[in-house]
Amino acid sequence: MKKRILILLTIGITFSVLGQSKIKGKVIDKDSGTALSNVQITNLDTKTTVVSSLNGAFETIRVGKYSLKKEGYLEKILELKNDSYYIIQLNINPSQLNEVIINSNHIPKKLKKATTTISVIHLKDIERGNNINIAPILNRTPGVFMQSGALNTNRITIRGIGSRNLFGTAKIRAYFKDIPLTTGNGETTIEDFELNTISRFEIIKGVTSSIYGAGLGGTIHLTPKNAFLNQSSINTEISLGSFGLLKGIVNINHGTTANSFRAVYSNTHSDGYRENNVYNRQTFTLNTNHHLNEKNELSFLASYIDLKAFIPSSINEETYLNNPKSAAFTWKQSQGFEDSKRGLFGLSWNHEYNNYTKQITSIFTSFYDAYEPRPFNILKEHTLATGIRSRILGNIKLFDKTFNWTLGGELFRDTYKSETFENLYRNFPDDTGSVEGIRLSNFKEKRNYYNAFFETIYEFTEKTSLSIGLNLNQTAYTLKDRFPASENNPDQSGDFKFKNIVSPKFGISHLFSKNINVYSNISHGFSPIMLNETLLPDGQINTNLKPETGWNFEIGTRASLINNRLQFDLALYRLAIKNLVVSRRTSQDEFIGINAGSTQHNGLELSLNYEWLQKETISINSFANYTLNNFKFKEFIDGDNNFSGNDLTGVPSSVFNTGIDIESSFGIYGNINFQYVGNMPITDSNDLYSDSYNLTNFKVGYRTSLNKKLNLNIFLGINNIFDKAYASQILINASGFNGNAPRYFYPGNPLNYYTGVNVNYMF
Repeated sequence: MKKRILILLTIGITFSVLGQSKIKGKVIDKDSGTALSNVQITNLDTKTTVVSSLNGAFETIRVGKYSLKKEGYLEKILELKNDSYYIIQLNINPSQLNEVIINSNHIPKKLKKATTTISVIHLKDIERGNNINIAPILNRTPGVFMQSGALNTNRITIRGIGSRNLFGTAKIRAYFKDIPLTTGNGETTIEDFELNTISRFEIIKGVTSSIYGAGLGGTIHLTPKNAFLNQSSINTEISLGSFGLLKGIVNINHGTTANSFRAVYSNTHSDGYRENNVYNRQTFTLNTNHHLNEKNELSFLASYIDLKAFIPSSINEETYLNNPKSAAFTWKQSQGFEDSKRGLFGLSWNHEYNNYTKQITSIFTSFYDAYEPRPFNILKEHTLATGIRSRILGNIKLFDKTFNWTLGGELFRDTYKSETFENLYRNFPDDTGSVEGIRLSNFKEKRNYYNAFFETIYEFTEKTSLSIGLNLNQTAYTLKDRFPASENNPDQSGDFKFKNIVSPKFGISHLFSKNINVYSNISHGFSPIMLNETLLPDGQINTNLKPETGWNFEIGTRASLINNRLQFDLALYRLAIKNLVVSRRTSQDEFIGINAGSTQHNGLELSLNYEWLQKETISINSFANYTLNNFKFKEFIDGDNNFSGNDLTGVPSSVFNTGIDIESSFGIYGNINFQYVGNMPITDSNDLYSDSYNLTNFKVGYRTSLNKKLNLNIFLGINNIFDKAYASQILINASGFNGNAPRYFYPGNPLNYYTGVNVNYMF
């Protein structure tokens, strides 16, 4: 009898175990969607633990509450049930950034094991100030400097690259997810995007050509906010402030177990500090992710921006000192502005062939329409771009060691149409503004490039890894001059094609201990020539003009010290550029490019983050960042002028940032941050420098839960607390026309405030 009972019990238990459904899932980085391996998934009742695999997958058979832990990410607790497949999102821990998995260099790995200098700007960094201007966010990053003459007038430099571009950002690449934000001739605009749609910036500093193609300064990778899975909410925010600032945001989030949708609409208005400085912008952003099954994921990204912003332009020194609110006289008289519409759309497919190989493919298109009346003419522009970017990632065992690799390519083509017209504002009464006259020019450009890239990371030991990368780039322009040719207006049609450029990269990373890493790399890069720089006054294309090329040498260390309370990053580098392309002005709105020599960029970048106090009731954290720039014209001969040995124009000698962040469990939070910017040469001859300046900003707020579903956030911020006068942007090598003094200076905003309220409702 006992034997029968034992047999029946054994059979029952066996069938019970066999009948249990397996609980499967995948753990990913919430922002980037990168699979997270080695996540400890612990049942809180039984204390049994499973670990996620290389592709983030896990499997268990027991229902219950689980804790998910991984260094660099915040712990998450949730309930797992039978017959379900879970996609679980983890948020990064800002105090452990060196442990975060980065994806900007294609092969996902911990930041502390990277062989290049990469800065991660996380969501708390973005939310430290207001959500109007991107410049303060980037300027807290060592090695990155963004000058901002107005919300729509900016120039970003990384390690001094791009400082000689007069009116915008060049020689730096940027991507919104996998969609290029850089045009076919190397110009980049990121300041128009709504900050509330961005969860993270990953900035690769120095030459990144082995991964992204043309770009001597580096690459800025914008990661859009993904929606939360298994959650629905609506978030609204309204803020107002100095100079007529008024901004409204609506953020809608909906997530199921496998699909997520986030839509963000914003409307921003500012009268501006200066004359002719009104700014109006509307944006709409949609980001969706669809986990079709265990092997396939689709994501869709769309962004639309409608901007109309008036342009006060730069002013001369006397006006800057005595009446900084003034706009440049001709810009005020013509009421110059830019009216633009920009859209971009991308579809990405992520497919896992097996545990060791996957493919990521993105197709994208974008457009840009602009109408810009300037005192000297009226410009109409239209750009339409299309492209595809695809890469295969794999990992194998080589001599019993891990060998990661990626192989891929990017095809890009854009068509740019531009027309200029006479501006007849002088022929009409004051306050009329710009009036369009006869057509002056009519161009159509076709610009295309391809990148083929390959990168590997081989782990010799658990502590040492070697990275090798290679990129092949081909860039070409075709120009069609559609304006009738004449003696004074020669036909400028033609083709310009660069030779194939091969850019290698070599890097090594070594962990001296669990918390201290040292890395070094050597990399080659280049920047394309803008087509207008190749045009000669006689209408011919200068086929002898060479692209700027350079080699980057750097060594750095990342460390987590004092029980991980101190995050420490230090980088030393030398960047040597040859075939320096210099824009020589031939008339008020015409420039030609010449190869005028070489530059040498020596620099130091330091970043410190320290946890002073980490309690349940209150946390106090501080940061300090320092950039030292020693950038010189190694050889620079422009006509009869020899500027060799001079300081590189338009780059501050040093930048220092520090600040303290405080958060409490009872809802009060705040921060104060200080920035010092050293003087910078305004002219190549170094006979004029801008003054150094410092700024102090402050923000305080209160968060509370009104009930289980409704959260409230009220905040107040003050910028430039001590009302310092400073030049927020410099126009280098400006020339005076008709006997007028050169207009070098864009005045920065004086003391100003913003305040607002944010309401979040969970369905």
